[in-house]
Amino acid sequence: MTMKTVKKKATFIPREAEAKLCELAAGFPAAVVVGPRQSGKTTLVRRAFPEKEYILLEDPDTRAFAEEDPRSFLAQFGDEGAILDEVQRVPDLFSYLQGVLDSDSRPGRFILTGSQNFLMMERISQTLAGRIGILRLLPFSLRELAAAGVPCDRYEDCLYRGMYPRLYANAISPSDFYGAYTQTYLERDLRQLRQVHDLSTFQTFMKMCAQRSGQVVNYTSLAADCGINHSTAREWLSILETSFILYPLHKHHKNYNKRLIKMPKLYFTDPGLAAYLAGIQDADQLAHHPLKGGLFETLIIGEFLKYRLNRAQEPALYFWRDRTGHEVDCLIEHRGTTPIPVEIKAGRTVATDFFKNLTYWNGLAGATPETSFVVYGGDRTQKGKQGTAVSYKNLDPITDLLK
Repeated sequence: MTMKTVKKKATFIPREAEAKLCELAAGFPAAVVVGPRQSGKTTLVRRAFPEKEYILLEDPDTRAFAEEDPRSFLAQFGDEGAILDEVQRVPDLFSYLQGVLDSDSRPGRFILTGSQNFLMMERISQTLAGRIGILRLLPFSLRELAAAGVPCDRYEDCLYRGMYPRLYANAISPSDFYGAYTQTYLERDLRQLRQVHDLSTFQTFMKMCAQRSGQVVNYTSLAADCGINHSTAREWLSILETSFILYPLHKHHKNYNKRLIKMPKLYFTDPGLAAYLAGIQDADQLAHHPLKGGLFETLIIGEFLKYRLNRAQEPALYFWRDRTGHEVDCLIEHRGTTPIPVEIKAGRTVATDFFKNLTYWNGLAGATPETSFVVYGGDRTQKGKQGTAVSYKNLDPITDLLK
């Protein structure tokens, strides 16, 4: 069975983040949506604020006006403000925007978007702190797709296709999309960074990271595989994190008198990009692929991450592993209570040993089976004495506890 290609333009798929974006705009003079390229930022802001004038700063003439006369550029929008898309293209604009917002602090005047987080966030923190609400937007979640009538009936299809909106709106193959996406990221974004001198080696580095999605980072091994040094590997991982390509899942701080693994686990924010970089050529190839388990973890960690970010919350996601090999794939902190432990298994049939590490951790932490979960590749939710097995298709039994 091969993945079906989207043959015609899909209807608009609503984003869960829209409600929070409107809330931020009602409380701050400006709001900004940041995230990876093509995660749906422009569609989101134009749908949420259809009455506002839309300005794309990728346009050369518009960008030249903003660079040469920023005061006049901002003044033209008057009291109503505007949507300024890809605002990182004119970094000096932030300083002038600060003055505009200070002179008239009515909420929601300017809505900004930006893809290059590593270039934007320092400027925002320097000039617009306290004046701007920040929302981080990743590609679609399974929850959003299911609500729009685009269910993921076979998770291998989702791992291969990934979740970027264009893949659900146009008849484009994942290999074509991610090939162009990777080149755009390398050639447009990374060329602006002094830390990356060799784009070819950096592309190899990304591929080596994809092979490790779902694994604890070994900086020495990663660096050696790419022919770079340890410090460069750390620096390049930081670049991938700040540009929303990677998400490091850090160890939980409480050790329960156990010696713990110190390094983070590495996850791509989109499984489709990781699958492409790892050389996976179709969904069927994943059936027996050694990366299937790591990519399935990548999908589920991404779901928890999106749930939190869509509500402008910090992720508060961790993993736990001691030196003897006991591990819980994800601990979700909420409301200061005992974290929610979640194991992630790609198998489609629930097995008793899926729960063994949950039981071990519960004994250390004093947690209960009622709030312990296994997310697996099957279709049904099954409650047992050791915890609840939850289908990847419906994570509501877990996320409902986070409300």
